[in-house]
Amino acid sequence: MEPEEGEDRTPLLKEPQPDTVPACCSARYNLALLACFGFFLLYALRVNLSVALVDMVEPDTSSAKNVTSNVCPEHSSTTNVPRNTTGEKYSWDADTQGWILGSFFYGYIITQIPGGYLASRIGGKLLLGFGIFGTSVFTLLTPLAANLGVGYLIAVRALEGLGEGVTFPAMHSMWSSWAPPLERSKLLSISYAGAQLGTVVSLPLSGLICYYMNWVYVFYIFGALGILWWFFWMLLVSDTPETHKSISHAEREYILSSLKDQLSTQKSVPWRPMLGSLPLWAIVVAHFSYNWTFYTLLTLLPTYMKEILRFDAQENGFLSALPYFGCWLCIILSGQIADYLREKQNFSTVCVRKCFTLIGMIGPAVFLVAAGFIGCNYALAVAFVTISTTLGGFCTSGYSINHLDIAPSILWENGRWFSILPPLLIYLEQFSLHYLQVEKFRTGQSVDITCIETEGDVEIPKLC
Repeated sequence: MEPEEGEDRTPLLKEPQPDTVPACCSARYNLALLACFGFFLLYALRVNLSVALVDMVEPDTSSAKNVTSNVCPEHSSTTNVPRNTTGEKYSWDADTQGWILGSFFYGYIITQIPGGYLASRIGGKLLLGFGIFGTSVFTLLTPLAANLGVGYLIAVRALEGLGEGVTFPAMHSMWSSWAPPLERSKLLSISYAGAQLGTVVSLPLSGLICYYMNWVYVFYIFGALGILWWFFWMLLVSDTPETHKSISHAEREYILSSLKDQLSTQKSVPWRPMLGSLPLWAIVVAHFSYNWTFYTLLTLLPTYMKEILRFDAQENGFLSALPYFGCWLCIILSGQIADYLREKQNFSTVCVRKCFTLIGMIGPAVFLVAAGFIGCNYALAVAFVTISTTLGGFCTSGYSINHLDIAPSILWENGRWFSILPPLLIYLEQFSLHYLQVEKFRTGQSVDITCIETEGDVEIPKLC
């Protein structure tokens, strides 16, 4: 039996599309590149503490004997260059370090849904710009807060989370007005790939700064770069093609004509239909499943490298960055492949989103669980974590973009809110370095498998 109209095919591929405008030097791709650098800084500001904290805290020799000495042997140093030891050291126990690392997410969860609402009121440009600006300012204040006391540091990190919480809803709000449907995967993958690139650069660079300079410069350098980016963002970006000062007439008409049937004019959020919608809950479960692993590794991978695999600060930074370099490459390539399959090979958007989501969910889960059973084989441990995180990049062209496919005006902020629950739950348990054992690593990743199986029983959203 032939499927009914709109049941299995993507409407975008049935109707004639407006003539495209070259990508080179276009306003929409300039926006993607500037957003890419913005998210680069966003994640650099987020993860730098994970590496710096290793250098900020005095070694706990009693803990080391009880926890790590019977797991993996310590590595011999690979460098003869003396490290800088002038940075202030703090006597924070493992529970305190858990609260410090988790405090970012206490602020982050608060501004997820308000971020989507504010973007619709004041525009994504201002919201994203000032979100990163505020995070940069508080990053500059981090060394001062650490000297004042752990409570001040926790408060500053929570305020950074408040600033970053609005950024993804703000960016998605802008793309709902800027991204032509058949370029959606390309544009969003370019802009959000900056997050992985920021992690790739920030982790090893933070390790080098701590090793050769002083941990305080980790926060000063990245904070200053964030403020510099803010000036360019405010000067060069507009919320919509209609308000952009230098966009060509051809590009403006191309974007507007391709989106004319995409955006809803409904102002209020239809809460009752949304809460009863399987597509919405599929997005929520997909976010929850992927982010459980992503945020756990993003924040705690340097600690795993130090406490379990016993790498020093310099090796730690470089090896912790490898998985995100692979993920960055995968995000860029998967975005190009996804739009090629839809535009040139006539694959339905539903099919592409499902396939990319499955690859980005099942692949990481398999390799992460395997990483928990290989003992102290350092090469395999790093390789499995790298492959796992790399495959997760397919999700960017899967469920992560599906918000714009089915309801660009309202769904993003709600899916993001649920996606932040995993890291919050992790730190509400006051993650303790005393209990960071290989067995715990296995257990944590088994949760990801469970979530993936749940997500697989729910139909991935369709466009119609």
